[in-house]
Amino acid sequence: MTTTDVRPAAVATELRRTERSWSRDRFENRFFGIARWGVIVGLLIATIFPFYYMVLLSMRGLGDVLNNPGSLWLELGQVSLNAYTRVLAPVASGGEGFLGFMRNSAVLAVGTVVLTLAVSVPGSYAVSRLRFFGRRQVSALFLAVYLFPSILLAVPLYVFFTRVGMRGSLIAVILVYVSQTVAVSIYMLRNYLDTIPVSLEEAAALDGCSRLGIMRRISLPLAMPAIIANGLFVFMVAWNEFLFALLFLVDDRDRWTVSLGLSQLTGNSIEIPTTVLMAAAVITTIPIVVIFFASERLLTEGLTSGAEKG
Repeated sequence: MTTTDVRPAAVATELRRTERSWSRDRFENRFFGIARWGVIVGLLIATIFPFYYMVLLSMRGLGDVLNNPGSLWLELGQVSLNAYTRVLAPVASGGEGFLGFMRNSAVLAVGTVVLTLAVSVPGSYAVSRLRFFGRRQVSALFLAVYLFPSILLAVPLYVFFTRVGMRGSLIAVILVYVSQTVAVSIYMLRNYLDTIPVSLEEAAALDGCSRLGIMRRISLPLAMPAIIANGLFVFMVAWNEFLFALLFLVDDRDRWTVSLGLSQLTGNSIEIPTTVLMAAAVITTIPIVVIFFASERLLTEGLTSGAEKG
């Protein structure tokens, strides 16, 4: 009789405990599911809204902006591209000459990316895979070099390139940018290469692959996401850099970059309409956004391409 009474009570207690546990689990799943989307939406609003408002101001007429600056909607009849026309038009035609600035920035950014990756990819592979004296100290020095503020190097570099007659040259600015980015690029790529299993390279070596063949067929395809990410990082640094562009290129307007042009517009904010300033900011931002979305597919494809080809 006692045994018969105890079993149903134990079963009922266990059922209540299971129901409480299931209810708590369901509550946590729902709460964190809603909180996750709330955080995502909040971050999207904080990221996209400033750019949206900037585009909105750049496509409105100056009169509409002055009459209703807080409007968040743009009717089709209010669309005006006069600000973009003025920003892109050459100075001789009454514009701001941003088309030439973008060309100069593109040359600097692409040249910096190519040279930096050409040095950092084999350099990071050597630091990650080869054993030599001072290997650990070299890795730390790469990061230590990047920690020095750019202003400390500005005066020596300015004096050096002035004496060799290269001040005002885009090549000199590219060399400066490469010296600023190659250290951190090697450090970042080395950390990623350390995550690639050495056994893959050893298997390729047993199949008769040389060191260069292993890099080309195994290491580089697997490291492609990190290489592309580093390329994007270097591109953004070179595209947005202001200090060295100001030191080396300020004397010749035809060699200005978008950062110098945007600074000149900001300095003349009393004379320059807000719509023109916003249009210049949009034009400066769009290349970065386009390149990021264009390379997003390569970032994901590189995760498995090395394993398939090896």
